[in-house]
Amino acid sequence: MVAIPQPWLAIQLGDVVPYGKTERCELSDVTGDTWILELEDIEKDSSKIIQRLDATARPFKSTKNKFSKGDVLYGKLRPYLNKVVIADNSGVCSTEIIPLNAEPYIDNRYLFYWLKSEIFLDFVNSVSYGVNMPRLGTKDGLVAPFILAPLAEQKVIADKLDTHLAKVETIKSRLETIPEILKNFRRSVLSAAVCGKLTEEWREENHFIPSYPDKGKEKFKTDLFEAAIQSLPKLPKEWVVVPAANILEYVTSGSRGWANYYADEGALFLRMSNVRYDTTKLDLNDLQYVNLPESVEGKRSLVRKNDLVISITADVGRVARIDLELEEAYVNQHLALVRPSKFINAEYLATCIAAVNIGVKQIQSLKRGATKAGLGLDDIRSLAIPFPSIEEQVEIVCRVEKMFAFADRIEQRAKSALERVNKFSQTILAKAFRGELTAEWRAANLDLISGDNSAKALLERIKSEHEAIKRQPKPKPSVVKKKTGSNMSKQIIKVVEALKHAGEPLSGQQLLAAAGYPSDSSTEQLEQFFLDIRDALVIDESIVKLDRGDDSQDWFALAKLPINRVKN
Repeated sequence: MVAIPQPWLAIQLGDVVPYGKTERCELSDVTGDTWILELEDIEKDSSKIIQRLDATARPFKSTKNKFSKGDVLYGKLRPYLNKVVIADNSGVCSTEIIPLNAEPYIDNRYLFYWLKSEIFLDFVNSVSYGVNMPRLGTKDGLVAPFILAPLAEQKVIADKLDTHLAKVETIKSRLETIPEILKNFRRSVLSAAVCGKLTEEWREENHFIPSYPDKGKEKFKTDLFEAAIQSLPKLPKEWVVVPAANILEYVTSGSRGWANYYADEGALFLRMSNVRYDTTKLDLNDLQYVNLPESVEGKRSLVRKNDLVISITADVGRVARIDLELEEAYVNQHLALVRPSKFINAEYLATCIAAVNIGVKQIQSLKRGATKAGLGLDDIRSLAIPFPSIEEQVEIVCRVEKMFAFADRIEQRAKSALERVNKFSQTILAKAFRGELTAEWRAANLDLISGDNSAKALLERIKSEHEAIKRQPKPKPSVVKKKTGSNMSKQIIKVVEALKHAGEPLSGQQLLAAAGYPSDSSTEQLEQFFLDIRDALVIDESIVKLDRGDDSQDWFALAKLPINRVKN
């Protein structure tokens, strides 16, 4: 626990709020417009509700927890996701969400912020039980740490956190928009580049005539080329338009059946994941390797530096230029391998294909009009390519690279700033619960933090309230008909005893049944089961967890006894 101001108290969460005590309800207890909240409706860390459904849209079969407007709703499943909200309306929620109301003695906003603090998160992550789906059980929740400040100071702290964290959220939201802004910027740069707008002044000072062959090695379809010309934006009068076939040395696609040659090392195997929209850079984050025999037909798709690879199935029109010497690399059947001729700058051609107003527009139009999924190689050969002089092509490439480098620097700075901002929220929370945000307020308002207004007096009132509630007569339980047959209740035993009786390892599901838990166990019963497993594994070391089987379940067995105990 951190150092706290002298008037404050370090206590347990259960001292101020009955964690785990909930009011249950069924579908028959709610109306069609009742809010039904599930964990997936809450965004992690931000406490934003990202989806809101009522009982009509989300009818439910399992029991739910009721909550009221103003309650703090704590997601106990996978608590590291930090899913905590203050309900802005009444409703019902998953039993994996615990409604908490500590008022009038604790400001619920103060409780909300405490549950999101690093101190509390560190504790719950250390005690959460459940191998695959950790959760904060009732027992651990009640003994979780809590810092109790005087009530008046709680309200001041909550007000300050509301203000400071709202500013942080505003900054964060603005930073999060930068990648999309830069994406649109890069897209605009590509579009401007391939219709001559980036080099307007350059052309006024430099007069070069485009030089290109009237006919290339590859054939194209005249009707496709003429249709593509009609889709082009306005181009400079000095430029011409050529079919891609006239400026290509070679066009092919990868072969099928590469899976037989997959390997952990060897030749690089380029796939759809290695090409992206709005860039001509090869993405080498997700790599696959192959080892090919010399006789394999796929050798024809061997990649060279300055080749282009273009996606021709699914998300058609992604492109990348091979801008480095790859010792050995091939493409799969979802990519076209395009080798530019000496008459065109390879990066300029890649820029044309990547631009939404030239290559992407033509390719996606061809896909919409195709009778089969994807593109053929004739479609690639028939693209209409704006063709300036080779000198202007080089100038265009240079200017695009400079503008992209500028965008990359901005994006990296924004990313770094966002990382700092994400940490800043916890920094502010830490200061709040060390008393630093209200140090001046305490000095000026001693009467509001001492005597009957002190944290100690507040805790006594809370305890008195809890004792009064305990003394109230409990309602008589309704008579429930005892179940018989297969659903008859069994005596619940310790998991170690269940394993002894079984005489063999058991899966988690088998162990649940062997220990006497019903198939329709309540949340409390499941908590008891998982806590028993945790104690047996960690504290008693009487059982061990085995490697998962083919069914992906966790398996458990009795721990081997030490030799000296076996001899006895």
